[in-house]
Amino acid sequence: MSAEIVLSGVAAVCDLSGALYLPDHDTLVVSDLHLEKGAAFARRGQLLPPYDTQATLKLLEAVVTRYQPKTVISLGDNFHDRVGSALMPLPFREMISAIARGRDIVWINGNHDPDGTINLPGNSVDEYRLAGLTFRHEPSLAHGRGEVAGHLHPAATVRRREKSVRRPCFATDGSRMIMPSFGVTTGGLDLRHKAFTGLFARADLIAHLLGRDRIYSVRYGNLMG
Repeated sequence: MSAEIVLSGVAAVCDLSGALYLPDHDTLVVSDLHLEKGAAFARRGQLLPPYDTQATLKLLEAVVTRYQPKTVISLGDNFHDRVGSALMPLPFREMISAIARGRDIVWINGNHDPDGTINLPGNSVDEYRLAGLTFRHEPSLAHGRGEVAGHLHPAATVRRREKSVRRPCFATDGSRMIMPSFGVTTGGLDLRHKAFTGLFARADLIAHLLGRDRIYSVRYGNLMG
């Protein structure tokens, strides 16, 4: 179900859920939850099914239960807009409080929610450092080695049984990691898109695709264009 990798000298596990686990540091990382996306669209007059927050939190609850981490890091765009955490209904707040019980929660600020969270457990920061890794929302060409970021929602396409299959993926060259989106209503950006230019050493770049029942690790050169 998972893929074990080494990221800038740190052991890590790419989980089928889209979460990254650092076993030596008992830390779980997720990215781009985009909680309250349906509510954000409704505030703008566009109606979406209002189940995204509960579904995403259920997935987070499941992976936290499985790994029982000491720390959970969420890599920004935790909410779909600036007021999402302030207006979040009580039942969802209680779900987050239950997930946070007995552990540290780090909310990285994203471009959708730059002001941080309101009245939720944990701390909101722009960046977080652990074991030589830097966790931030948007990848930075100026940083490079040891960076773990989100924002771009990487996806990749492979050919399987005479048909093409496109899946979200972890993208890493062993130095930088860009994580897939964890939110249930978020799309993906193809790893060959120009937005990824310069972020990876392509000779070393591997896409760890989220399949139905396992992770498929595919070298960049073997991906479909």
